[in-house]
Amino acid sequence: MSSKSPLYRKVAGDLRTAIAAGEYGSGARLPAEDELARRYGVSRGTVRQALASLRADGLVTSRRGARRVVLGGAARLQSFGELRSFARWARSLGEEPGGRTVAVDPAEATEEEAHHLQLPSGTRVFRVRRVRTLSGAPVMVERSTYPERIGELVAAMAVDEVSHSHQLELHGVLFTDAHHTIDVVLADADDAQLLDCRAGHALLRERRRSTDPAGTPVEWSEDRYLPGTVAFTVHNSTATSALGRQLGEE
Repeated sequence: MSSKSPLYRKVAGDLRTAIAAGEYGSGARLPAEDELARRYGVSRGTVRQALASLRADGLVTSRRGARRVVLGGAARLQSFGELRSFARWARSLGEEPGGRTVAVDPAEATEEEAHHLQLPSGTRVFRVRRVRTLSGAPVMVERSTYPERIGELVAAMAVDEVSHSHQLELHGVLFTDAHHTIDVVLADADDAQLLDCRAGHALLRERRRSTDPAGTPVEWSEDRYLPGTVAFTVHNSTATSALGRQLGEE
């Protein structure tokens, strides 16, 4: 290895090449730190630096002491030209969607929740927190708030139900329109635990209000994605103004 650049860059470069070539596909696990250290004749500290570099590029996710999972060499595109659930979008890419419900909590709606769901403040709602996966790798934390009648249906679903929206459709609850707001936030302690990343790590945030055919809000959701796992596309023109722009806010 050349002494002109840090050793970890060589290790990271080789792993990037292997991922791009498909040697380690999406959802695959990289060799353990000890194995990589022996292969390259470097210390575990150097290997950790290399893996941190890949993690910063959104290529792998950290498993805290376990082998890293490959997220893929490029972000998956999700278009706002049509409204599709996470599960349907994932399957369209050839990925296997997954979900694990972490918590379902009935509560009184905050002013923000009441505003977006068009309910009186203090109305009973259900807050649902889930981890979403692509081919076994965690990529997003989903925090959704539902009106009581819909939340009760969600609360009755299995914790590993892949698609809440599909199950809700079977009960006549349709998601037909949505308003999206995209920005970047820093991972909090809960995000860090659920996504196996460091607190303070930048995450892509999508806030979304979904409505039914009558225009009634059925969900207010905040999704936080690991970097490098998804990219959103929008088509607009001078004849339409579907895309808005504003100063950042919480």
